[in-house]
Amino acid sequence: MKKENESYTAIVLAAGSGKRMQTKVHKQYLDLLGKPVLYYALKAFEDSAVDEIILVTGKGEIPYCQTEIVDRYGFKKVTHIVEGGKERYHSVYEGLKCAAGADYVLIHDGARPFINEQILQSVMESVQENGACVTGVPVKDTIKIADGEGYAVETPDRNYVWAVQTPQAFSCGLITDAYTKLMATENLTVTDDAMVLEKMTGKKVKLVPGSYRNIKITTPEDLIVAEAYLRHSQEK
Repeated sequence: MKKENESYTAIVLAAGSGKRMQTKVHKQYLDLLGKPVLYYALKAFEDSAVDEIILVTGKGEIPYCQTEIVDRYGFKKVTHIVEGGKERYHSVYEGLKCAAGADYVLIHDGARPFINEQILQSVMESVQENGACVTGVPVKDTIKIADGEGYAVETPDRNYVWAVQTPQAFSCGLITDAYTKLMATENLTVTDDAMVLEKMTGKKVKLVPGSYRNIKITTPEDLIVAEAYLRHSQEK
């Protein structure tokens, strides 16, 4: 449960170009049963115990997000809309600059529309206890590690393999320091925020069970699945 004297800021990333979606419209703005994909993530945070939302968008897209997303749907907790950078970690860093007063930050991909109250509550409780946590799910399939020529060289025990999702939550000072170190070097390929913390500070990150429905809209097939999930939830 959220403590009264602690503040939580959500950084929602909506700066991706969506090349794999094979459409001119960026994935976070694609229509999902009458509303943009981004709407659903923002709505979840708007209705949560999070105190404020920082929306990180693509180059030149601040006016669009303000008018067509924030104002149109009445998101009162969005306090900043900032322009992201070339890579995901650049965008996160821009968001962190606006979150300096928060105790904790929850970093989330705007193209993941199916976060819910249960996930957010679990993450907020875990970050209080551990200082760093990420949502994820145990993998269902057998995973193979491949060499450079496409041959399988290792099969990890899937009992210990998780597919990591967002939100990823951290003590604001801790993750800001890690990103500051990363930006000073920029010689490391990172794929998520937990990896930044692990590589820059050595701190362990707690895994929190998420949901198999918490998919990221990346390909046209993902949008079909998302529509099915949303229709199913609306029928309940």
